[in-house]
Amino acid sequence: MADKIRLIPVIVEFEFDEYNNELQKEFDMLGSESDDPIGQYVKLAKARGETKETDPVLLELLIALHRKVDELSAIVKNEEKNFIKLKNKTKITEIGFGYFKIKNNLFEKNKKYYGRMKLPVFPPRIVPVIFKGADKNIAKIEFMHERDEKDYNAYIMARERAMIRQMKAENG
Repeated sequence: MADKIRLIPVIVEFEFDEYNNELQKEFDMLGSESDDPIGQYVKLAKARGETKETDPVLLELLIALHRKVDELSAIVKNEEKNFIKLKNKTKITEIGFGYFKIKNNLFEKNKKYYGRMKLPVFPPRIVPVIFKGADKNIAKIEFMHERDEKDYNAYIMARERAMIRQMKAENG
């Protein structure tokens, strides 16, 4: 199975459990968080063309800073997010487009699961995913929110570029 899928090495923290309706609600809730008030405002401003002359990197940094302030404010007010406790905790050791591999043999083939990965992108965040076991330690991603999928795919490409640079440096 793994030889048919192109996977690249990574280390990403990962929690998962068997899929159920309560976990689907958390998945949906985490997806709506990407549309927080500042995110909605920026989307509307972009649609109206109000960000044409704005540096996109600077804008992204300001949005991340605003979200971080909101996060700190929630902690101070004791409004911290409470995620549903998931049974299994492991590491993702390899990722690919539509697939990932974990350290341990914890999946059942064709069984549906829900998981949360701590994707090391900017800004770092929890990425919910619904997937099926493709093998004992390989998962086939079924659903990811659009923004998360874009960041997941960008992370794969960044890791591939880093691996290519490393191989070029080693081979002269």
